[in-house]
Formats: sequence, C-alpha cells, structure tokens
Amino acid sequence: MLFMVIERFRDDDMVPVYRHLRDAGRVLPEGLEYVDSWIEPNFSRCFQLMRCDDVRLFQEWVLQWRGLGVTFEIIPVVPSKETREVVAPHLNAAAA
Repeated sequence: MLFMVIERFRDDDMVPVYRHLRDAGRVLPEGLEYVDSWIEPNFSRCFQLMRCDDVRLFQEWVLQWRGLGVTFEIIPVVPSKETREVVAPHLNAAAA
C-alpha cells in the first residue's frame, strides 16, 4: 500500500531532522520503503510517499524521531490510475 506521510517541523525548523538524517541515515524497518519526498519552500512541512503492507512499521519508524521536533500524519493513498479503474464502470451509469 502507498502512504503520504506529512511531517510538520516545530517552529518550521527542519535542521534537527536533517542533522539526524546526516548522522544516522534514513533507517527504515525492513518492509517500509521510501519512494520520494518534497519540502515546502518555508520548511514547514515535508511530504513523503512511502510504501508498506504493515502499518505497524510506521509506528516503529516514527519512534526513531522522538524528541526532534517533528510530528507525522500518515495517510493511505490510492494512485489516480487505480482510482480511474475503480470509477470507470460507474461513468455511464444513470445519475441517481
């Protein structure tokens, strides 16, 4: 499954998080895959696309970031292509 992870940096300060990444690397539990990420220009939030089949792996991963001034919102997402396939049979149905 795919997940959008929204990280919020306390006081828009991402330096502690980047320092942790530099010093410890991107340590992920086996089965949790980092796909890509994007940062807001004001450093307020980071949006990460991640993949896993066991959401407990996110709990394990989030615990590594305690005390660094970052909070996480983890949202399951469905790629647009797959959503179009789900919606397609309903496109020609009469409106209710």
